[in-house]
Amino acid sequence: MKITFLGTGTSQGIPIIGSEHPVCLSNNPKDKRLRVSVLVEWDTFTYVIDCGPDFRQQMLRSNCKRIDGILFTHEHADHTMGLDDIRPFFFRQGDIKLYAHDRVFKALERRFEYIFETTNKYPGAPSVVKQVVKNEAFPLGNIEVTPIDGLHHNLQVFGYRFKDFAYLTDMKTVPQKEVEKLKNLEVLVVNALREEPHQSHFNLEEALEFIAIVKPKKAYLTHISHLLGFHDEVQQKLPKNVFLAYDNLQITI
Repeated sequence: MKITFLGTGTSQGIPIIGSEHPVCLSNNPKDKRLRVSVLVEWDTFTYVIDCGPDFRQQMLRSNCKRIDGILFTHEHADHTMGLDDIRPFFFRQGDIKLYAHDRVFKALERRFEYIFETTNKYPGAPSVVKQVVKNEAFPLGNIEVTPIDGLHHNLQVFGYRFKDFAYLTDMKTVPQKEVEKLKNLEVLVVNALREEPHQSHFNLEEALEFIAIVKPKKAYLTHISHLLGFHDEVQQKLPKNVFLAYDNLQITI
């Protein structure tokens, strides 16, 4: 299984428009972060988790030519607003499968009504197949994927486990029964916004505490704010099995 980090930034990305914060002015490519998303590939299957406003750019720079579907963690703009850019995939492949909580589909149908229209559909609009995700395992390609149910402040959000890999973002609270689903992982990806506490995201301390509870062989931090600091400096402070993810990083499991 190959994982490509398409984006590792928070909702505004890094650099933030107009910001003169030192991290936003950094020349290190690892300090430049698009909105958070990953590409997951195994055997002949290719899936994307989240489809934010940088989706087109991410698909171009990853040279991705085909996707089997998109899984959504939740409905916030930085995770959904690239949906229109599935059109090239639709024109080549046909209807694109989307996997999301029913509440997320309702939000998508409001924002992208023309995509979900069935009677008077605009001829250039893409079409999708809705696959409603509940808090139970479901087939994806030739494997089974397990949702991980958590809270983003008071908003329900799904993480996903693919065999020995799990991806969680925008988490603030994960119930113990959901933590049990994360045993024996090779790789865990989890959000770590900044050092200061935040009402709806793990900060760095909380992320490291969560990793210590789950005990994966390796962990990668994502959904990173400029306030966390310079990539190279933060990495030096992390435990030996914890890594700061960065855009275009590829790992194989």
